[in-house]
Amino acid sequence: MALAVGALLALLVGLFGTVVGLDRERAFYTTAMIVIASLYALFAVMGGSSQALILESLAGAIFIAVAVAGFKSSLWLVAVALAAHGIFDFIHAAIIANPGVPNFWPPFCLSYDVIAATYLAWLLKSGRVAATRI
Repeated sequence: MALAVGALLALLVGLFGTVVGLDRERAFYTTAMIVIASLYALFAVMGGSSQALILESLAGAIFIAVAVAGFKSSLWLVAVALAAHGIFDFIHAAIIANPGVPNFWPPFCLSYDVIAATYLAWLLKSGRVAATRI
């Protein structure tokens, strides 16, 4: 269920951004990636684990750095960061013990990230969104 809901929500958010015109701004998917990268740290705070907070913050900083680099150079980096975060969701529990992560979150976030990355890649490939600054 979490996989389906994450995928559907990513598609709906992407379509909404396109229809409304929000994704014409380079910051739309970059900001989404920054928020996505921050949520595991939020879960660490909710779970009361300082160690998880440190590890989640370090991991999140990597994804945020790639998103910012993509914003400044090519949105293809943002698409890669989204897809990579989906992989991170898949292996997260094996690398970081975070007691605040809800059981549904990793599969939900995995499907959201992969579909969002795919949608952004389609926008970039089709030329609907420019990969680099004009």
